[in-house]
Amino acid sequence: MADRSEYDAFVAAAWHRLLRTAYLLTRDWSVAEDLVQTALMKAWLAWGRIRDEHEAYVRRIIVNVHVSWWRRRWRQVELPTGAPPDHPEVADRMGQADERELVWQALGRLPARQRAVIVLRFFEDMTEAQTAATLGCSVGTVKSQTSKALAKLRIDESVATAYAREG
Repeated sequence: MADRSEYDAFVAAAWHRLLRTAYLLTRDWSVAEDLVQTALMKAWLAWGRIRDEHEAYVRRIIVNVHVSWWRRRWRQVELPTGAPPDHPEVADRMGQADERELVWQALGRLPARQRAVIVLRFFEDMTEAQTAATLGCSVGTVKSQTSKALAKLRIDESVATAYAREG
């Protein structure tokens, strides 16, 4: 029963931080809640084996489950709905959306692992070593994924246009 009370205390203390991480990965509150609940269920099943760093362990589950869901979603059949537009809609959106929204959308276009690295490094303010431990990869992988993600964000047309307007 001691495990149960320790687990309950952990969930109460970490829920909002875990939910924020999941939301930053998914960009949808209801999916984020499902993701956290799934991760916490998996953590409960392994609770006796988790020695230290409970929150890091659950964050790793969140990232892994998110990547799994993301991959599964892309295996679905996509049907074309019509001819693609001649020009991107960025110019139309510039007057309606602020720079924050454009950066948010660009973040959503990153592959799941790159988005996870950006969220953990810059939104959760983790070090490269903490991010590597959370994702179960090397520090070099974190560095390369961060570099690739930032490069994609730099060349993203909507982000570049938004920041060009400021300067």
